[in-house]
Amino acid sequence: MMAKHNRLRAEALLIDLDGTIVDITEPCLEAAKEAASTLGFQNIDIKIGLEIAKKLQSNLSSDEVFAKFSIDKNVGKEFLKAFLNAWYRIAPIKSTLLPKVHATLQKLSEHFKLALVTRRNMPKEPIMRELERLGLTQYFKLIVTSQDVDEPKPSPKAFVKAANQLYVSIHDCVVVGDAIVDIQAGKSAGAKTIAVLSGLFSREELEKQKPDLIIKDINALPNFLQQTEINT
Repeated sequence: MMAKHNRLRAEALLIDLDGTIVDITEPCLEAAKEAASTLGFQNIDIKIGLEIAKKLQSNLSSDEVFAKFSIDKNVGKEFLKAFLNAWYRIAPIKSTLLPKVHATLQKLSEHFKLALVTRRNMPKEPIMRELERLGLTQYFKLIVTSQDVDEPKPSPKAFVKAANQLYVSIHDCVVVGDAIVDIQAGKSAGAKTIAVLSGLFSREELEKQKPDLIIKDINALPNFLQQTEINT
């Protein structure tokens, strides 16, 4: 455990959704299966859904994923469209909480302002219903999605907007996420960054982004944070 004097100071936590507090594995697989059915693909490995999700969370093209699965580039574009349409419908109603997240968010919310900042390109309302279904609504003071800014992660704009709406300096915020784009966006914004290993990325992949910390999952977070002292 990190010594208290070495903990990251924060007033607010800007927390990613997918792979950080909810498991997206099954929604990704189900969306890939539905996309394959929609396009009439036979015998496609539905694990392609996880690889597409990983590329999108790296802000990279999915073309090499389709090549790996022997899908023509143009057909791949149709598959990606069908996959995303299915995923955005499925994820809010079928996502599941990662272990012990509820208790961890309760503990964190007692000391820090929490905002949910997601790269999902969808309105807040379905996410609010998702949080309600998962019993998390009370922990987050606000939600920022990609539709709330003109550039999604890895642009820093979503995190800057969240900090502004919390009336907190971005330098007093810690970004917590599982994906490459979370760390890139957080660093660009000027926030501290903590990567979690509960999503689709390996430690080696996340280390290349040079976050301030890499931890197993969000449940380890309280051990590495210290509340910023506010001068009054």
